[in-house]
Amino acid sequence: MARTAKTKIKPSLANLTPPPHKKRSLTSREKEILELIWAGFKNKEIGQRLKISVKTVEVHRANMMKKMRVSNTAQLLKTAIQDGTIKIR
Repeated sequence: MARTAKTKIKPSLANLTPPPHKKRSLTSREKEILELIWAGFKNKEIGQRLKISVKTVEVHRANMMKKMRVSNTAQLLKTAIQDGTIKIR
């Protein structure tokens, strides 16, 4: 009895597409903080204006960056402008 060799076809990495990512929307507080970042306020100033701690502002900023899949504030603002979260006046 003859054995036939089975070949496994591996898909090329170039042909694979990542699963669609559902973009999570920002909360109203995150949008408020984003507007203040856009206006040029520092975390401490944002905290004082909103009567929250600097750490809370930092957590909101980190959450926004994670949701928008960016790694710095410039990218955060650019993405927010592109998707309409921030309106340029």
